[in-house]
Amino acid sequence: MDQSIKNETLTVKSYPETRKDASVIDDYAGTKVADPYRWLEDDNAEETKSWVGAQNEVTQDYLSQISFRQNIRDRYEELFNYPKLSSPFKAGDYYFFYKNDGLQNQSVIYRQLGFDGAPEVFIDPNALNAEGTTSIGLTGFSESDKYVAYSRSDAGSDWQNIMVKNVATGVELGDTLRWVKFSGASWVGDEGFFYSRYPAPKEGAELSGNNQFHSVYYHALGTDQDQDKLIWEDRKSPGMYHFGGVTEDKRYFVMYAAPGTDGYATYLLDLEKPIGTTKPKLLFEGYKNKSTIVDHVDGQLLVQTDLDAPNYRLVSVDPNTPDPKNWTDVIAEREHLLEGVSTAGGGLTATYLEKAANQVYRFDYDGTNERKVSLPGIGSVGGFGGKKEDTETFYTFTSFVYPPTIFKYDWASGKSEIFYETELKFDPTEYVEKQVTYKSKDGTPVSMFIVHKKGLAMDSLRPTYLYAYGGFNVSLSPGFSTSRLLLLENDGVFAMANLRGGGEYGEEWHQGGMLKNKQNVFDDFISAAEYLIDEGYTSSDKLAIAGGSNGGLLVGACMTQRPDLFAVAFPAVGVMDMLRYHKFTVGKGWIPEYGSADDTEMFPVLKAYSPLHNLKEGTIYPSTMVTTADHDDRVVPAHSFKYAARLQEAHAGENPVLIRVETDAGHGAGKPTSKIIDEQADLWSFFFWEVGVRELM
Repeated sequence: MDQSIKNETLTVKSYPETRKDASVIDDYAGTKVADPYRWLEDDNAEETKSWVGAQNEVTQDYLSQISFRQNIRDRYEELFNYPKLSSPFKAGDYYFFYKNDGLQNQSVIYRQLGFDGAPEVFIDPNALNAEGTTSIGLTGFSESDKYVAYSRSDAGSDWQNIMVKNVATGVELGDTLRWVKFSGASWVGDEGFFYSRYPAPKEGAELSGNNQFHSVYYHALGTDQDQDKLIWEDRKSPGMYHFGGVTEDKRYFVMYAAPGTDGYATYLLDLEKPIGTTKPKLLFEGYKNKSTIVDHVDGQLLVQTDLDAPNYRLVSVDPNTPDPKNWTDVIAEREHLLEGVSTAGGGLTATYLEKAANQVYRFDYDGTNERKVSLPGIGSVGGFGGKKEDTETFYTFTSFVYPPTIFKYDWASGKSEIFYETELKFDPTEYVEKQVTYKSKDGTPVSMFIVHKKGLAMDSLRPTYLYAYGGFNVSLSPGFSTSRLLLLENDGVFAMANLRGGGEYGEEWHQGGMLKNKQNVFDDFISAAEYLIDEGYTSSDKLAIAGGSNGGLLVGACMTQRPDLFAVAFPAVGVMDMLRYHKFTVGKGWIPEYGSADDTEMFPVLKAYSPLHNLKEGTIYPSTMVTTADHDDRVVPAHSFKYAARLQEAHAGENPVLIRVETDAGHGAGKPTSKIIDEQADLWSFFFWEVGVRELM
């Protein structure tokens, strides 16, 4: 990638003129707030489309002047071009797995008969769409594994269609269920399955309209969707989410009712009674806690709960006497977070997060006979699923310097063996990954992972990329990234902070960064940046911050609060308008996490950090590339449109503040490989240039 740059400055075309409508003013209990870019919320308007096109032209013109941009793209394509496999899972006589040969836009679903059978294509999404923007996922097998329901999503939208195939023959059954979001397909026998969907949206508002009345239905195989049985809806609370699944023994359908992304109520539907003749009955009240039914074993429900246990515990509950006073601990709460429990292989597998890295333990069903699963190192695991009678399972292990590796695990012996190793030209021994602890503004200790080449001089000259999320109880643990190699092999430093609001240290850690405590998250992130500078890893003119979705909000808030601290900012698909976020698609579901501007107590809190509302005229902001996509129907692109328009208006520096809008893509899931490579090449080119790198290794 040797490439020298002769020119030291790049030219930014004049930003497109963005019309302001001074008449748009909202009244929040007496406080007037102007919203002059409200018209950008209409993503179907020709004026908005023209604005997007003009902004993309400016962005691409600037990036085209970075002469190592093509070199970065070529290098990333080289790094990305290796086979990628998912952990296999068994259904009947077949094993299924997802595989991407290297540069295929979408992973192909394969099956093989028995463990030694020849793999064959089951579904190839790439054959469904020439642009590679259709993604497919298997969502549920029938009880005898005769049929499988699968979902189809187009252009990155959260909207899905559910369809059904015969597993043995691959023949489509003709069932098509539309307007599905946030749902699996949970079968009862081979006759049908439960799923969740919304009513059909208004034409033209599919990607931005307010989604309401998420309801549970039962679909009988071979019937039209309009004949599906309505299992549950809540006409009094249109913003509620309803979803669930069937226990492995098919005795109960478990339903969860959630006002948003935090706590929920838990219901049971007895499947010994004809489906549709009774309604699910309340088991655990909402909505302060999270109690998830792991399975039904010997007449008892195994429940993972945070009730009286912010780090979670596993309890045994009699469904006939579910009052918490009758609960019995199976796995008591511990010092570390209990992330999840499965009942595969005739026992309990408990995955813990210990200092933001995974450890796995096996127990008998009663919580006795504890033994630790030996993992390759400090990192993240996924897998350990299956049915009670299975004799083996698979799991994937990865870390910052350990490419994803699939292991086969024998339940009886407790031994692991490598099933598949990533074929990537990368030597992990050349790099070091470590975890440090720093203090936030209020003195709270916060952990952070740091990765770089071994022996790299900490002389404050290292280009550094600081990433975080900090919300919704989401835990960030070590994981491998091929795009990050572009940074590491060019003597850069990668840092990932485990901020409050996340789930790494239990529910108290989560609550420390939500609602009125949200400023703690920004303080934690700013303190992480200050730590990296104070410890000599980097300096303000070589430091970039990045995050997506809630992490995009994080970046937007921090660059408005401390614009002097960062050289580059990458707010991706971010929640930038905290006063109106709940008025679009599924945004109202985030009210338990953020609060609502319609609440007089929360309005001043939200306005105080809302990225859109805290940009100040005459301020020099970091070089910024806002990224979003035209089919993002989770965090609608209007957030990024309005933020970019206001940022360009307020920014007083000569450094660029740009927006890159991807077409035929959404919030992230299902994005084709070609678009991923293009986007990452643009981001890293922008990063290196804006932190002063003029020659790449």
